Amino acid sequence: MNPLTKVKLINELNEREADLGISESVSWHTQYKDSAWIFVGGFPYELTEGDLICVFSQYGEVVNINLVRDKKTGKSKGFCFICYEDQRSTILAVDNFNGIKIKGRTIRVDHVKDYRPPKDNEDMDDVTKRLREQGCAPEAPDALPSSSSEEGELHQPAKKPKKDKEKKKKKEKKKKKKKKKSRASSSSTSPPPPSRPAAVRVKEEKEDGAYDKYNQNEQRARETARRREDEDRRQWTEGERDEDRRRNRETDDRRRDAERDSDRRRDVDREHRRR
Repeated sequence: MNPLTKVKLINELNEREADLGISESVSWHTQYKDSAWIFVGGFPYELTEGDLICVFSQYGEVVNINLVRDKKTGKSKGFCFICYEDQRSTILAVDNFNGIKIKGRTIRVDHVKDYRPPKDNEDMDDVTKRLREQGCAPEAPDALPSSSSEEGELHQPAKKPKKDKEKKKKKEKKKKKKKKKSRASSSSTSPPPPSRPAAVRVKEEKEDGAYDKYNQNEQRARETARRREDEDRRQWTEGERDEDRRRNRETDDRRRDAERDSDRRRDVDREHRRR
């Protein structure tokens, strides 16, 4: 489905609920009450994570953002996923940001029911992993620890799992082997001449053709409206001319009738005088 049609459908649904006065428990937002993630698409490619956080933090605190980028070039693909601290902020964001224009582009904002986090990288920290596994904003603890022993345990740094340590050890061993091989090869052979760096091919970004179609439809609608206005004006001017002609004819007929009456009266007066 065209993204602009989705924007229109969401706005129509919100307007219909506002007109009918539907309560929050029956609203269509309730099916997304377990997720604090939203989808944002259609924004300009030059916007960064900081720009998006500045815009969408108007209705709540943003705790996580996933701006989808190209793996090879690192450029933005024009859509992202944002997580709020409070789920109620997602309703405000969808109702108020859906359909607005940022730098001339209409954006689409919608709920995300089951957010699927991307594949974990090895360099990712534990906090980001926990946030992506939860799929929602982190919950605050119910009660604070009372004893001093529990406070000491909280201040202790979290231990990393054994799997991560084993992976790091394997990586370090591989790096050491590579360094030894490179040293041996450099000592035995002379250094090769410097080679030119290979040209990197950068893929061109594909623009969404739906926005061009939308602009073309708007231009066509404006042209048809202008044509209708011109036709109405032309018909109005022609009607005025016809009315002026009819009025002139009526005045001419009245003047002629008046002249005829005056001539008859004169003839009658002359006959009376002769008699």
